[in-house]
Amino acid sequence: MDRVIYIAMTGAREITRQQAAVSHNLANVSTSGFRQELNVFRALPVVGEGARTRAFVVETTPRTDFSQGAIQVTGRPLDVAVKGAGWIAVRDAAGQEAYTRMGNLHVSQNGILQTVNGLGLVGDAGPLALPPDQDVLIAKDGTVSTVPIGQDLASVAIAGRIKRVNPPERDLVRGEDGLFRLASGRPAETDANVELISGALESGNVNPAEALVNMVSLARQFEMQMKVLSAAQENHRSADKMLTLTA
Repeated sequence: MDRVIYIAMTGAREITRQQAAVSHNLANVSTSGFRQELNVFRALPVVGEGARTRAFVVETTPRTDFSQGAIQVTGRPLDVAVKGAGWIAVRDAAGQEAYTRMGNLHVSQNGILQTVNGLGLVGDAGPLALPPDQDVLIAKDGTVSTVPIGQDLASVAIAGRIKRVNPPERDLVRGEDGLFRLASGRPAETDANVELISGALESGNVNPAEALVNMVSLARQFEMQMKVLSAAQENHRSADKMLTLTA
């Protein structure tokens, strides 16, 4: 009777993992440039005694939905969205190069151009440092220009260019911090064809309605596995009673 318990437990375990992934996607519905995580399961036949219809549930390697989100115009000069395929290069917490499509930028107290969560952008010649009291302009090719507040464009100065990359999606892996990196661990080459849209943000590609329906479906599947465990426990009790009566 314990065999059905192990089979049901694998199903419940993988459903719980998928619920965690869907919950993470829902939590990032409003995160700029977020790419939802996809979990796929497969059946692994049980080798041994018993019917060959038995199968364990096994999770495959998590995947990512790289489809583009909607572009929303904000009018804020420090908001940028990647047009089409491509990524913005940033420095992660360990100082290594990573990639994101989060384009809501700001200037730190030290004058460094960063993402909203404090990751410094990678420029052609290192970090993008901006002088104080400047208006910032970001061109479609990633060029970051500054103009003293109250001055005309004749006083424009170029601070650098944001590194844009576009490696094959199959070569990208998602880290626990939500950033993407090349599986090889090497920095990706700059792609001059990647364009930015200034004054706009890309929304995450999570469909809230679809994710909620998926959560309900997963909850029902989990309940089904729990019923199998309850049925196995009840059968075990009945078998104990029968053995007691015949003893």
